[in-house]
Amino acid sequence: MNIMGVLGKLAGESGFASFVLTEGGWKNLVMILIAFVLLYLGIVKKFEPLLLCGIAFGCLLSNLSYFIEMGQNAVYHPDIWAEFLKEGGDHYHSYGYIMREAGLLDFFYIGVKAGIYPSLIFMGVGAMTDFGPLLANPKSLLLGAAAQLGVFVAFFGAVLLGFTGPQAASIGIIGGADGPTAIFLTTKLAPELLGPIAIAAYSYMALIPMIQPPIMKLMTNDKMRKVKMVQSREVSKTEKIIFPIVVSTFVILLLPSTAPLIGCLMLGNLFRECGVTDRLSDTAQNALMNIVTIFLATSVGATMVAQNFLNLDTIKIVVLGLIAFAISTVGGLCGGLVMYKTSGGKINPLIGSAGVSAVPMAARVSQDVGRRYNKNNYLLMHAMGPNVAGVIGSAIAAGFLLSVFG
Repeated sequence: MNIMGVLGKLAGESGFASFVLTEGGWKNLVMILIAFVLLYLGIVKKFEPLLLCGIAFGCLLSNLSYFIEMGQNAVYHPDIWAEFLKEGGDHYHSYGYIMREAGLLDFFYIGVKAGIYPSLIFMGVGAMTDFGPLLANPKSLLLGAAAQLGVFVAFFGAVLLGFTGPQAASIGIIGGADGPTAIFLTTKLAPELLGPIAIAAYSYMALIPMIQPPIMKLMTNDKMRKVKMVQSREVSKTEKIIFPIVVSTFVILLLPSTAPLIGCLMLGNLFRECGVTDRLSDTAQNALMNIVTIFLATSVGATMVAQNFLNLDTIKIVVLGLIAFAISTVGGLCGGLVMYKTSGGKINPLIGSAGVSAVPMAARVSQDVGRRYNKNNYLLMHAMGPNVAGVIGSAIAAGFLLSVFG
């Protein structure tokens, strides 16, 4: 083959040519630009950078390498996963088929599809979480439950907009403000929506300091926001050790589908609190958490190929996710207002907004808003109770939806 033939072959097979010569290739170019925007938000604006940078680069890789007509050079193959999910097909739920045909990010995505990465993330979260504030004030569980209101409001909204039950459940869980839970449920019920749901979930978590304060001010008055709460009781070491064991036993018996998330969350917390597994706790909090975050973020980003992402459903998901998040904040604040009234004004209702699962950002927002109206107000530890209750609440909500639609 002469030099011109070689150059012509290279030009024809290049990714640049695919944008022009293949049908719909321009859509991949649009997704590459979206990846650049997400990288900007993660690096410059610091919106959940540990996850958003990986998601953005996974999106970049899959759309740089994906050829609509050939696909053999791609790092992620949506068509292969479509065969994997086609009930009654030759390759339905065949990981052997995936292993034979997979690109690099297809291998990564197996951990998402099998529910491994979200569960391991929960183990790390458990190892980093102090459930002491929740144990000191068990009523905080009610605020964590009230803050799941947006999950179910968004679910019914998604049904009205034409989404199927499993898809609506996956969209609704955005309201729990828990990225790993949203990913876990979506991979089980509606994997075709994983990209936009993950982006919506993590974007709104990063925007908590912008989304929640206006709602908090709207629903409370100056007198409520100035309430100074008394110091909670000291929680014993024995209570902290028994808590993850009891919660795992009760919740998993009640909703067996929560076992991967609740089990790993409480195992990580037991490593933290028992006092004899410091090395395991340190590994779960740091090395394991960081490694799994890399795999999770890049593989979720890889699902954002043009054919799955550039459609009207993505816009609907982004809007419904914002509604879910706002309604969850409203639900938590309603619970806080009830506690304010029943306690005779001793509980600051602002801590109710921390009932969403974004730990510890939502608790910090409660603290910041409270201190604007009372410089001597320290709500952080009081808000951490509802905040960690929200982690449990979102996992239970996901388990319930999985039991119904799984």
